Amino acid sequence: MALDLEKMGIAAREAAFKLAQLSTEQKNTILKAMAQALVDNTTAIFAANQVDLEKATEMKASFVDRLTLDEARIKDIAEGLKQVAALPDPIGNVDKGWINQDGLQIIQRRVPLGVVGMIYEARPNVTVDAAGLCFKSGNAVILRGGKEALATNIKLTEVLQQVLVENGIAKEAIQIITETSHQVAEKFMQLNGYLDVLIPRGSARLIQTVVQKATVPVIETGAGNCHVYVDSQADLAMAEKIVVNAKCQRPSVCNAAETLVVHADVAEEFLPQVAKALAKYNVELRGDARTCEILGDAAVPASERDWDTEYNDYILAVKVVDTLTEAIVHINTHNTKHSEAIVTDSYANGQRFVNEVDASSVYINASTRFTDGFVFGFGAEIGISTQKLHARGPMGLEALTTTKYVISGQGQIR
Repeated sequence: MALDLEKMGIAAREAAFKLAQLSTEQKNTILKAMAQALVDNTTAIFAANQVDLEKATEMKASFVDRLTLDEARIKDIAEGLKQVAALPDPIGNVDKGWINQDGLQIIQRRVPLGVVGMIYEARPNVTVDAAGLCFKSGNAVILRGGKEALATNIKLTEVLQQVLVENGIAKEAIQIITETSHQVAEKFMQLNGYLDVLIPRGSARLIQTVVQKATVPVIETGAGNCHVYVDSQADLAMAEKIVVNAKCQRPSVCNAAETLVVHADVAEEFLPQVAKALAKYNVELRGDARTCEILGDAAVPASERDWDTEYNDYILAVKVVDTLTEAIVHINTHNTKHSEAIVTDSYANGQRFVNEVDASSVYINASTRFTDGFVFGFGAEIGISTQKLHARGPMGLEALTTTKYVISGQGQIR
C-alpha cells in the first residue's frame, strides 16, 4: 500500500519525545495560535467541507449535520482550543508521594501516554479536539477519520501543522491518514510498537470493529443508547422539557436520549403530554403494548431490537414500567453505559437510581445532553469512555496521561 503507517509511527514517536519536553507556556502559546489559524482559514476550511458535503448525497440528515461546518461551528472549535490552553497542565503533577521504610522518596507523577491513535467517523470537530488535547498533554496523535469528511479533515490538519512548523515543532506531532480503506484501517489498529493507545469514536459498529480487531490497547468509547426515566414522583412539566431536549436538541450525537421509560402511575397523564411536544419535531414513537394503548395512533409497536438501538435520529422508544426496580433493570439490560437520567422529586429514588444504574454519567433532573467534555469544563474531549479501566466518562487532559514512579535515594541498596 502506498501509505507507510510504520513511517508515520516512527515520526510520531520522535515527535512525542520532543512534545513531552515542552513547557506549559510553550504549549499554550501554540494552542492559541492554532485557534486563531482556524478562524483565519475559515474560507479554505469551508471550501474543503463543501467538497465533502457534495458527496454526502446518501447520508441521513442527522449525519450530514455532524459533517457540516459553518462559521459558528469553526469559532466553537477554535474556542475549544483556547479553553484547552487555559486548563491546568497535568504533565508533571504529583498524584502522591511518600518515604518508605528504606528511606527512599517515592513520588507518582503524570506523564504523557506517548502516541495516541484516533479512529472516528464524520465529525470534523473531533480532528481538532483530539489534536488539541493530545498536544496539551504532550502526546503525538495519528488521526484516521471517515471517508465522508476526508477533505475537511485534511485541511484542518494542514492548518494545525502549519502552526506547529511556524513554532519549531515537527508537523508529525499531528498526522492524518489520507487513505480510508478498510485494509489501511485494520493495519492502523495493529500498529504495535508505535501506538500506545487507540481510541475509536463513532457508531457502535465502528467501536466494536476496533475492539475486536485491534492488537494495540483500546479505550472503548461512546455508543450512546441513553435513557430518560420519568419517575412516579416526577414534576411532569420538568420531565417534558428534559425529554424533548434530550431527544431533539441534537439527535445525531451519542448523548441524545434513545429510550423514554415512564412509571405507570404517571403514564396516562405524561405520555400524551410529551407525545404532543415531540410531535412538533416529528419524532416517531415506538412503544411497548401499554404505551401504544395509551397513545393509539401516535405510537407504533416497538420490537425487541428497538430497546438496543442507537437511532441518531428523530425516533424514540418508549416503555411503561410498574416500579423503579423495573426501570433500573431495563436500563442496565439495554444501555451502553453512557448517560442515563431520572426525573423525580424523590431524593431517595434519585439516590437509588444513581447508585444502581451502571453508566459513566448519571443525571437527576437534567438532560443527558450535558455529557460533554466542553460542558464539563475539560475544554474539549477526546471521547466519552464507556468502559471502566483507565478512564470513564468524558475524557479530557488527565485521561491522556499515565503515571511514572520517581524514586530518589542516598545510596540505598537492597
